[in-house]
Amino acid sequence: QVQLVESGGGLVQAGGSLRLSCAASGRTFSSYAMGWYRQPPGKQRELVAMITTDRSTNYLDSVKGRFSISRDNAKNTVYLQMNSLKPEDTAVYYCSRLNYDGRRWLHPPGDSWGQGTQVTVSS
Repeated sequence: QVQLVESGGGLVQAGGSLRLSCAASGRTFSSYAMGWYRQPPGKQRELVAMITTDRSTNYLDSVKGRFSISRDNAKNTVYLQMNSLKPEDTAVYYCSRLNYDGRRWLHPPGDSWGQGTQVTVSS
C-alpha cells in the first residue's frame, strides 16, 4: 500500500502561482503513473494532470500551458506547479496513483485518498 500526503496549497490572487507536493510512502513509487485531481466545492473530483513512469505527461484542457506535473522518484514525490492561477482553479487538490484500464487512467478502487490541500484563488 501507499500513503500520500499533499501539501503546498494556500490563498493566492488571480495570476499568482503555487507549487503542490505529494509525498508518498512505499518501495515501488517508480512503478506507478501518478496524477493530481481536484474537487471544487459542490462538484465531482476531476483529473487535472498525470505523469507516467517514463515521465510522459497529460493535462486537462483548461490547465494546459499553466500547470506542470513532475516527479522525483528518489524522493518519492510528485509535484504540481501551477502558474497563472484563475478563480476557477479553486478546489481541494489530491494526488493519486493511476492505473490504465485500456481507455482511461483511473484511481485504483482499493486506494485511499489523502487529506488533500486547499487551493483558493481570489479575484
